[in-house]
Amino acid sequence: KIANDIIKISTMKLSISLLAASLATTDAGVWGNLRRRLSYEKVATYSPGSQVTDHCAIDRDQRAVEVELARKTNESWQNAQQIYLQGGNSKSYALITLSEPLRSDVAKGTSVTGKNADGNEVAGKMYDTTSSGAVNVKVQYATTDVQDSYVQCQVGALVGEDINMSGCFADGENTINIGGEVYTYTYTAATENKNGRTIAGFSTQLEDKLKNGPGAPYADFEYFRKYYGTSDYADQWVNAAFEGGRTSFTNGNADFSQYGMEGREQIIKKGTAYMNVWMYTIREFEDALDDCKRGCINCNDDPVHAWDEGVCFYSGSLEGQDGAPSGYLLHQLADKRSLDFKTGGPDGTDVDGQSKLNYDLMDEFALGNYQLQSGNCPSARKTKERIAQLMYIPMIQGSIRYAHKVDKLQGGEKEKAEGAAFASAVLPRVHAANSDAAAKIYNNLRVGASSTNHQEVKAAFESVYSQLGLTCADIGGLWNEAEKSYYPGMGPCTDASTTKVVTETNSTLAIALGTTFGVLFALALIAVLYMRSREKKGAPVFKTEMVQNSAST
Repeated sequence: KIANDIIKISTMKLSISLLAASLATTDAGVWGNLRRRLSYEKVATYSPGSQVTDHCAIDRDQRAVEVELARKTNESWQNAQQIYLQGGNSKSYALITLSEPLRSDVAKGTSVTGKNADGNEVAGKMYDTTSSGAVNVKVQYATTDVQDSYVQCQVGALVGEDINMSGCFADGENTINIGGEVYTYTYTAATENKNGRTIAGFSTQLEDKLKNGPGAPYADFEYFRKYYGTSDYADQWVNAAFEGGRTSFTNGNADFSQYGMEGREQIIKKGTAYMNVWMYTIREFEDALDDCKRGCINCNDDPVHAWDEGVCFYSGSLEGQDGAPSGYLLHQLADKRSLDFKTGGPDGTDVDGQSKLNYDLMDEFALGNYQLQSGNCPSARKTKERIAQLMYIPMIQGSIRYAHKVDKLQGGEKEKAEGAAFASAVLPRVHAANSDAAAKIYNNLRVGASSTNHQEVKAAFESVYSQLGLTCADIGGLWNEAEKSYYPGMGPCTDASTTKVVTETNSTLAIALGTTFGVLFALALIAVLYMRSREKKGAPVFKTEMVQNSAST
């Protein structure tokens, strides 16, 4: 396995090196567009091949939800739920009413211009293809390549200082140019600026995009759909927590009436990031592969864009270009859990800095990008499969950590809820590998569990690592930084496959040596018996000869 891992890493580095070399030497006419695409701002060290600043901004909705949840008032929780449902930061559009019907059909993407409250031009495009005669029109605001100023109309369900209307179309009655035709319109900026991309939508759209997608069935989505019995499991989980109700899944149910705001806050904010956003991240990678055209080097822009979107949903915008630990999505989670499990740094042995998981994933993201651009679709699919395997790591770490907190460190409602939230984000995958292991984890970490045995949870996860494509080193052990050691009984496990290889190697060596010495002993015994037989017959094998030397006189 170690040798295979070394070969894989070397192959990845070689592929990325070949990309750089090819860009430097290949005909400019072929690669010119590719060079331009590689000039976008980085996403947590990843170099996208398309503009995805608007997609990355979904983490700003997550932040806004968490801010409102933390206030712990009925009003703030209503705000948080509306931000979850309606968004505010991604795919902003204006819903305007024209004073006269459209004079002709207008295609999606047609240029639209108007002015803001200060009289400055605002650019946009038609959100949908809209038929002649329509009076209600959606106009999506233009976005830029610069993350800090990607769009200047952020309203949706946002509250307070998060609202930004400096780049929205002006209120009231004004004029707008749609594809060269001028119309008078009316709308209210505070209520009719909406968003087409929301965290809730990441779950509610899965039925159409994954269950019925062109490449269905999609393995990871199917684990969750079959386990929970529904495609929108994440949305149902989050809304039940908002309402203090209960879920009605096939497996993995939870009754959130047993928690107050302290516990439900953890369920919601972890559910939105690690269930809603997580699966939609996988969806974007699957979308890239569905559209990939094998062997075509100039026709995979759309797949690359979908791949870039997946990286954005994993990392978010607040991580910055260097991946500094300041985000709200999966990239940030990986870094946080690596501190708890001593899996930081490029080698996965540190307790500070970026997680090894994020180093590995950024390599995989870059490799997948290159494979798509070069039309190497089969290899890109293998890369996606490895990405999906790795992305379960912090969910497992979180489950083990909070099982230990509840069992050994007197964790209360908050810690119990965190354990339940992390488990819910990985149980379907464990269940597909071993239903008994999943049942043990669920019974120990479910909402309302009567008791929690952290060792049982740890052992259940460890029993399926190999089936999940993971190793003990990937997960690490629960680290006590104050004591500079692992918590008792919580150190890294030893992979069964590694132990087996060592045992088989030793056994093989012993057998080989035993056989060799046995054969040599048998030959020696035959030789001795043969010599004794010759001696008895008076014809020994070896004769002693007396050499008489004549004395010289």
